[in-house]
Amino acid sequence: MRVSVVSPGAVATNITVNSGVATPSAPAGGREHKTLAADKAAKIILDGMEQNQYRVLVGSDAKMLDRLYRLHPRRAAGFLANQMKDLLGP
Repeated sequence: MRVSVVSPGAVATNITVNSGVATPSAPAGGREHKTLAADKAAKIILDGMEQNQYRVLVGSDAKMLDRLYRLHPRRAAGFLANQMKDLLGP
């Protein structure tokens, strides 16, 4: 049996629309949240599984957060919480 742990970053899907969570558009002068195209994310995941990778990090944001979490778990959690707060608005 083989197992791959997939850690996706921001992937361009309609998951937020389907979840019923309203997300505001980027405010004027605000920063855009970069997302990876779903087909590219799927290819990365499938390639990783076919290569029997135990960990598959999808997107540069997932890789950055993985490194940060390994160095400083509390800071990584705070960073992620701030990102979600920024994404979902007040």
